[in-house]
Amino acid sequence: MASLGVDEPPQFVPDVILSMDYIPLLLVAGFFLMVWDTPRHQIQTRQMVCLIPALLCVHYLSWRLFSTVWPDNEDSAWAQSWIWGVWGIEVLAFIEVAVFLLIMSRTNTRSQEADQHQMPSPLPEVDIFIPTYNEPLDVLEKTIVAAAAVDYPHKTVWVLDDGKREWLRTFCEETGVRYLTRADNSHAKAGNMNHALDHAKGEFIAVFDADFVPSKNFIRSTLGFFSDPALGIVQTPQHFYNKDPIQTNLGLMQIYPDEQRLFFDQMAASRDAWQAAFCCGSCSIMRRQAVDAIGGIPTQSITEDLLTTLVMLRKGYQTIYLNERLSMGLAAESIEGFFVQRERWCRGAIQSLFLKAGPLGPGLSVIQRILFFPTSWLTQYAVRLMLIAIPLAYLLLGWLPFHFTDTADMVFYQLPVFLSFFLAMRWLVGGHFSPLVSGPAGVFASFRLGPTVLASLVKPFGKPFRVTPKGSDAVNGAKVDFFSLGMILLCMGLTLLGLLLNVVPELAVVPHDEFFPVAMFWSLLNVVTLGLAALLCFEGPRLRKEERFLMAESAIAHDGETQVAVDIIDASVDGCKLALPTTGHGPFQKGTASLTVQGVGRIKIQPVRQKHAHLAATFEYDSKAQRNAMICKLFSGQYTTVAPATSSTRQLMSSLWEKTFHG
Repeated sequence: MASLGVDEPPQFVPDVILSMDYIPLLLVAGFFLMVWDTPRHQIQTRQMVCLIPALLCVHYLSWRLFSTVWPDNEDSAWAQSWIWGVWGIEVLAFIEVAVFLLIMSRTNTRSQEADQHQMPSPLPEVDIFIPTYNEPLDVLEKTIVAAAAVDYPHKTVWVLDDGKREWLRTFCEETGVRYLTRADNSHAKAGNMNHALDHAKGEFIAVFDADFVPSKNFIRSTLGFFSDPALGIVQTPQHFYNKDPIQTNLGLMQIYPDEQRLFFDQMAASRDAWQAAFCCGSCSIMRRQAVDAIGGIPTQSITEDLLTTLVMLRKGYQTIYLNERLSMGLAAESIEGFFVQRERWCRGAIQSLFLKAGPLGPGLSVIQRILFFPTSWLTQYAVRLMLIAIPLAYLLLGWLPFHFTDTADMVFYQLPVFLSFFLAMRWLVGGHFSPLVSGPAGVFASFRLGPTVLASLVKPFGKPFRVTPKGSDAVNGAKVDFFSLGMILLCMGLTLLGLLLNVVPELAVVPHDEFFPVAMFWSLLNVVTLGLAALLCFEGPRLRKEERFLMAESAIAHDGETQVAVDIIDASVDGCKLALPTTGHGPFQKGTASLTVQGVGRIKIQPVRQKHAHLAATFEYDSKAQRNAMICKLFSGQYTTVAPATSSTRQLMSSLWEKTFHG
């Protein structure tokens, strides 16, 4: 038309194409907007929520392979190998995500089933095992006292002491429970329990680690499930009455749940729906007949609990998960304890790959092999470290992570994957997940646990079982994780160097092309993530020896002959905080004050501080029985040590900002 002297019409095609790039994002947002208020237990919706991110991942990886990895160019062999390596790590990340979404596409709750079960008649004998090695009395006391108080007539409590401590023998005799030790400590916890099997004669065995306190109704809530003769183990969740290092070191005690809540509140129930629940070592009850059928507790792995489930499955005995809080224990209390525990879990899971009884051995279904394969342990740390390394390699060496096409392709292929997975996680698990916490926590763990993965693959066996330090023993470790801190600061320094070099044109390593702002934004995100991860390397303050339980319970305070109605705000085994009437009573006097607590009786108290209608006081028990009654009350399952975590993004950002810049 130009040759005829007629102006050509304006070309709007590029704008139309640009708008098309946002369609996947809009579709993802629209879908989650429609289903956001749908009940989480609705199976069809759960499956769609899990399927959409998986399909988008496949779409994205296909585009990555054929459009950004495969094409020939003039890159060096190193640069081309790097591109293939990045894509390989993305495939590993996809496998981890796909397995997670597969697990979460179902869920199960057995509380109604538990309520409907009838107790067997006659009531069978139940043994309660408390294996211990070096835990101090401040940890063991609560567990032993509460186990002795479990509401069940035909029970025998066994304290299995591999530490051979006379003071513990004496304590057990005073508490009325059995004490058992052995000549050697072969096979650690598994060997300890196998030795006890020669002495215990009950039809069922409940197991509690030394730091887990059973609730009074534990046996009555779980025993009815064993009317199914194919049931070998009932596992219950592990709840914690203290704050873990992630919460403490980032200052998130009241607004973010402990790190293990995602597994025990969400994933374990979903695994149960796939018949892939497994024994977690503590807070479980086993059928003795099933244990005998597999020749006792397996000793080939340092995670004997997982292996017990796998061996039982091959003998026709199932493990189920009852998602009810029937015990409370101690999470890892220090950085050292955190890594001792995680390294043991990691190594034990990888050991299973080398055992005939593991997920690769005969006798399991395909889905069981997939769900028991230690995918997350093998992939997550490599993925975390690669996310740090990619912008570093680009800014310092000029290595692109892929043959870049254009930003529009990233909007079309990549951003929908990120958005769909983030929204799926929030829909599935709610406040149990936030990238603001999981990102720094993952980086923090990677520098220590990444080498553990490699070492376990090269030499899976030979490293001895290490007990996680708990209670008063946990405060003796290092206050700073210098190794992780050094690695984090090194990565942060290199990232900042790459940013500074490339903003100066004369020093720039890479051209300021279309990928440059992506790399800069990615690097800034990494700096923030690394900065928060660095905070995790410093032990946060623990202000009390004993954790306080929130109670909001009425009581009667006595000051001499005067009685005052008060509310117990919170309490521990050692003391309490009371809300007093605003008028009508002066300061409580030392030596004359006491407190009548429901289910415990009248306890002498020593006022410590009285201010603004609040009284802080310590307990002075008249007898061991009174102290034991307080332990049983606090750990009955009625109370918790933290208010329900809300973990809104705004609160998390505010708390992390406060922790970073104001300590």
